[in-house]
Amino acid sequence: MMRTDPFQNLLTLQRALDRARASNWLGATSSSARGAYPPVNVFRQGEHDFLAVVELPGIDRSQLDLEVKENAIRLRGRKSVDYGAEVSLHRRERLQGEFDRTIAVPVEIDAAQVKAEYRDGVLAIFLPQAEAAKPRTVAID
Repeated sequence: MMRTDPFQNLLTLQRALDRARASNWLGATSSSARGAYPPVNVFRQGEHDFLAVVELPGIDRSQLDLEVKENAIRLRGRKSVDYGAEVSLHRRERLQGEFDRTIAVPVEIDAAQVKAEYRDGVLAIFLPQAEAAKPRTVAID
């Protein structure tokens, strides 16, 4: 019977992940993203409500579209980077293009009560839980 070394399997997996990340397989040259851009943190506030904080530096609020449905928010937009007419680009890490993110929370959202504030390149989306989704206390007879 031949035994495999679990550490060797982990090392092989790590090398494969490193190769995938270095290969630029996400196609970063064409679009800011379809998946993980812009970066989002989602927090629970109190017992029922959520807050999503989205980093959107350099994006004008007129280029953003926010939709809320059931337990998800969808944020779409466009990021433009203007380099000017007489430049020679030597390195490009600031991406541009369209993005489209859908983020789900574990409860139904009250879409009529959602509020969004955009300041200094940070979008805060306040997501109150729908009344029907909140737990209720039941009297026992």
